[in-house]
Amino acid sequence: MITPRFTCSQTAAAVVVRIYVPAVRGFHILTWAPARQASDVELHVDGSLFSVHISPYFLRLDFPGEIVEDDASCAAYDPASGNLTVTLTKAIPGEDFKDLDVLAKLLAPPKRDEPAPQPAIEVLDSEDAEEVPQTAEIDLAEATKQLSLDQREVLQAAENDWQIPQQTPQSPLPYSVQISTERRYGFLNAYTGYFSHVALTENEVNELGDEAEKLTEEERRLRRLKHEEEKWDEEYYMADFVDDEYIQEIIAYRPPPEAPCSPDLSNPLVFTEEENAEMLRLPRKECKYSFLESEDLATPLQKHGLYLTLMSILFSYAYDARTTQNDPTPESAWTICSLTPAFTALDPPPYAPPTGTPLTFTSADIQSALTPSIRRALAFPLYRSFALAERCLRDVCTVLGHGRRAVLRALFATKRVLDHHEVYYIYSKIWVDDFCRWVASDASEEMLRGLGQALAGTRFDKRSVGWDLVELEAAARQQAARAPDSDDESEAGGDGSDGADAASDASSSPSSSSSSSSTLSSSGASSSSSSSSDSGSVSLQTSATKH
Repeated sequence: MITPRFTCSQTAAAVVVRIYVPAVRGFHILTWAPARQASDVELHVDGSLFSVHISPYFLRLDFPGEIVEDDASCAAYDPASGNLTVTLTKAIPGEDFKDLDVLAKLLAPPKRDEPAPQPAIEVLDSEDAEEVPQTAEIDLAEATKQLSLDQREVLQAAENDWQIPQQTPQSPLPYSVQISTERRYGFLNAYTGYFSHVALTENEVNELGDEAEKLTEEERRLRRLKHEEEKWDEEYYMADFVDDEYIQEIIAYRPPPEAPCSPDLSNPLVFTEEENAEMLRLPRKECKYSFLESEDLATPLQKHGLYLTLMSILFSYAYDARTTQNDPTPESAWTICSLTPAFTALDPPPYAPPTGTPLTFTSADIQSALTPSIRRALAFPLYRSFALAERCLRDVCTVLGHGRRAVLRALFATKRVLDHHEVYYIYSKIWVDDFCRWVASDASEEMLRGLGQALAGTRFDKRSVGWDLVELEAAARQQAARAPDSDDESEAGGDGSDGADAASDASSSPSSSSSSSSTLSSSGASSSSSSSSDSGSVSLQTSATKH
């Protein structure tokens, strides 16, 4: 079956679904009476579910509220445009159906409430047993206290028709034994086998080599850290710190109003035809953990990791969007993959146990999740600047602050870049596709905005990166402040005044501020005192500041 293109809108009393189904024969106006419907058209309404079958098309939508069949419900087909317009009456007039433009959410399989298992034996008649003497009850209670935990659970199960409460472990078992050589990775560890022949491809971002299918999570992390240390270049960083004219232009760049990083993004955001088509092509599957039968994610801890991984992907997107001014280049796929630990080393966050309860994001959790992204932004791409990394963090705040639709637009832009690459498309298959579907149908709007606020209040210290950024920047400033060579002195008249002026300018430039921390707003360009501070701490704030 083919899923047709469609759009949804609503009035106070009805939902209107416009479906593109060309070359439909047999009707122009439909009512809900089965005898009046065309033979090759089937329309069905059941609670919040609406389905339509017009061979070879099939569409099933799950609305946020219930719809009904009545005399006001109708369907009309326009042969000129090929659109079938279906009007569905709301069960509760005036109810607002949320996210009708998020098509992937409407297409997601409805969550089913599994009924409680019924007893297999029906009791037809029973007789009350003789009352147990009070002393016997006391003796039984004392004996029960002496039972082991397993024995008490058996007694509890016997009293409740052998229904033993089952709980999913919130963390891996401390002494679990790995009995399979299969190593899983990707979204919720749902994939394997995608890197079996990676040695035969030109995958330049793969840091695991031909052992990607064999390494454990701990081994992947060690490989990643080792590669980051090998790629770190102190001289490159110092050069970009001193000669940062173009980097300052990148930091000051203001995205266009339609970009998800833009503070001027329209609210509500309206998806383009291309984005709607991409939503229709997303995988339609329930968000289950591969090893556990559950209608939802197995544990809150896994949801916690997904939100943190999403932030790292958005950081990579923000870096590429800012450095290319929202015009991706042939190197954009390499840049995005290189900055994302979940791609290059199959090593997503979290990198440390949550400091609070799962789905409560503390500053320590966010620092742990995004510090590897900052490290990679200083070791791999063309422009290596801590000030630029700070600006990208503000961009991530802006995207999350706009909510689900802005996050989806950023993910779709990332997906398009990766899908058009002959090698790196694989990371779209094992990560981005599922993230698009998850954000559209399962992620919480409030959680996304709250995560942006938590990121806004998080401070990142340069020393936590693991490299001597403060000392290197101080050395670079000293080098820039030295007296010019003899040729420059002769051109300046030999008095060295120009050199002193240059040193004075360098000491007052944005790249040589000695303030102890830098404060970032979610929309404006960084101030001169925040480009690169000595202590390197940065506070992200969501209040928009126009520069």
